[in-house]
Amino acid sequence: MVSHRALSCHTPLKMENMSPKLRAFLSEPIGDKDVSRVDGVSRELAVNLVNKGFNKAYILLGQFLLMHKNEAEFRRWIMHCCGATECEAQESANCLQEWCSCFL
Repeated sequence: MVSHRALSCHTPLKMENMSPKLRAFLSEPIGDKDVSRVDGVSRELAVNLVNKGFNKAYILLGQFLLMHKNEAEFRRWIMHCCGATECEAQESANCLQEWCSCFL
């Protein structure tokens, strides 16, 4: 169930344009979610991220924040260092940006 807070956040995406995985991720605070819950993170990418020490969504979010929420820089990093595809990089960067818009 999507929380009322997520529905009222200042996200540029409309709810109907969001994937179910993105909608679920934005429905609540990040808490202790596994990195595989981030929209755009496939099973293979999740394994790569875990092997690099990014086992939780909040750790990946921390990397995004260290990059000053620069989506292009984050996309380059996750493709180069973690083996993400362009699509995975775009979706995961967007997911983290949308989460920041809702909760920070």
